[in-house]
Amino acid sequence: MTFKMGRRALLAAVAAVSMSGSAFAAGHQVLDSIHFLIPGGAGGGWDGTARGTGEALTNAGIVGSASYENMSGGGGGVAIAYLIENAESNHGTLMVNSTPIVIRSLTGVFPQSFRDLSLIAGTIGDYAAMVVKADSDIDDMAGLLDAYRADMSGTAIGGGSVPGGMDHLVAAMAFQAAGEDPTAVKYIPYDAGGDAMAALLSGEISALSTGFSEAVALAEAGEVKIIGVTSDERVPAYDAAPTMQEQGIDTTFINWRGFFGAPTLSDEEIATYQEAIAKMYDTPEWEAVRSRNGWVNIHNPGDDFRAFLEEQEKVIGDLMRELGFL
Repeated sequence: MTFKMGRRALLAAVAAVSMSGSAFAAGHQVLDSIHFLIPGGAGGGWDGTARGTGEALTNAGIVGSASYENMSGGGGGVAIAYLIENAESNHGTLMVNSTPIVIRSLTGVFPQSFRDLSLIAGTIGDYAAMVVKADSDIDDMAGLLDAYRADMSGTAIGGGSVPGGMDHLVAAMAFQAAGEDPTAVKYIPYDAGGDAMAALLSGEISALSTGFSEAVALAEAGEVKIIGVTSDERVPAYDAAPTMQEQGIDTTFINWRGFFGAPTLSDEEIATYQEAIAKMYDTPEWEAVRSRNGWVNIHNPGDDFRAFLEEQEKVIGDLMRELGFL
């Protein structure tokens, strides 16, 4: 099964948005500081995106300083509720989020949605990956599928999201594309990518569905093997990792990540945050962060971000109903 929505919609968003970093002169500080609220633990995709963005913004002189706060719980719902309930005291805060804010709202994991927040901008895309321990007997997707078919209950797939969440959805799509029943896959959820990776390394799970950028550093350190990536072609950031497509599994997926503010932000405050992010794209500091993580540049601020999220909500909802998650 091929899930083209993510890539098509992101590319359309890129084409539709004319506002870019080139619109701003490099070297001009836009904000004194930004506090990044991260809805999961250290080591996950949200954590890496917030810290990488803060690194680029401060090193490029666009923002004076950046601070970070990890607030796990409720599949991201704790941080979202905190930002909404303490809106007036969080005007200096940006919360990172991604595709799960759409999925978890659809499934009722939390009652809020992106509509309850100030939409700043989508910023990057990250492919998904399936990984195993470096010393695993499994070397590719065929090996994982063989192990699963031999012992379905003993071949658990983990992820840093709730059942029916993004990591689960990606694993289900891959197994369905390989001819298996996606609802039969044994999926074990963890609160964040870092916890899920620890479970893989301890042997608690056989394989991990995760973000590509989260897996690259551990693969380069020799701790894991990346056995399948949901990109159309191999990603230059780690081109030793094979795609799902080249292994005969017709699945592609890209997860956007972006930033949201408290619902009470003024138009001027929103515009200032958007200016800082737009300016970031043309800096070498951002390119260094982006390239080492294997991220895809996107940029869809404001109304374009809202239109993209509404379209994703529809397409993902249809897919989840097809897979039996709704």
